[in-house]
Amino acid sequence: MNETNSYARQRSGFGIWLDQHLYSFVSSLGRLVRKPWATLLTIGVMAVAFVLPLGLWLALANVEHFAGNVSDSREIDLFLKPDIDVARAQVLVEQLRDRADVAKVQLRTPEQGLAEFRERSGLGASLDALEGNPLPSLLQISPRGDEAGLVAALEHLPEADLVQHDAVWRDRLRGWLGFGERLTWVLAALFGLGALLVVGNTVRLDIQARREEIGVLQLLGASDGFIRRPFIYLGAWYGLVAGALAIALLAAAAAALAPPLAQLAQSYGSPFALAGLAPLQAGAVLVGAMIIGWVGAWLVTGHFLRQTRPTQT
Repeated sequence: MNETNSYARQRSGFGIWLDQHLYSFVSSLGRLVRKPWATLLTIGVMAVAFVLPLGLWLALANVEHFAGNVSDSREIDLFLKPDIDVARAQVLVEQLRDRADVAKVQLRTPEQGLAEFRERSGLGASLDALEGNPLPSLLQISPRGDEAGLVAALEHLPEADLVQHDAVWRDRLRGWLGFGERLTWVLAALFGLGALLVVGNTVRLDIQARREEIGVLQLLGASDGFIRRPFIYLGAWYGLVAGALAIALLAAAAAALAPPLAQLAQSYGSPFALAGLAPLQAGAVLVGAMIIGWVGAWLVTGHFLRQTRPTQT
């Protein structure tokens, strides 16, 4: 019988705790609805603060996708001397394939190069006026491991006329992308702090408007957690709705930019399409925005509760 009473008391206590949280959850939403303009301004400022770093991060992600994973683009172009015929180029291909630092070698003959140039340039009539084929044989080499030693060896080949390797350009692009990623994190921290301050100021105004009510609750012995709870849920609501609005703004921007960007990519013969937030990423944005609102409200509410706590005599 005693165990039954103890279980009933525990269940009753949990039910009261759950009812208090549910009431705070619903009542805080009601405060947002009762002040639509003030709520819209706060949420709008927070949403813009979220959109800017998120938009930069999405832009960088799409640039990396459009570049085709620059880190793995390590191909070396070896242009042979004009007097090297195709048969000698084939022999050189077999020799290079036997090297341990070479993964793949492809030969592009002068005829293949001229045909490709004719197709892409649209200068067929002008090319027909040329006497002979001025293009050399080209070996496209995919290195295995460190390509610096391979490039040096290719430059010393007697058949080599020009070795083209985009390592410097690739490193520079990788550096710019790394800088952009770091800049995104810095902006995210700054704008996240700004959103936290916006929530804190909004909750502070709400606390000031209810200062007398808070004082009465403290005199009646209400705990800080009981008083703080509605304001914390209010901050969480601000963050959640602002995060949802930020995602909607990003989707609208992507919809506006996608058609001209797709047309531009098509002119370069690329099937590139602008990518937005994945569902998991959108969920992470909502959770992060809600946490920012929650933390901002918790900090400000705790400070003002200490200021308004009645003096013990």
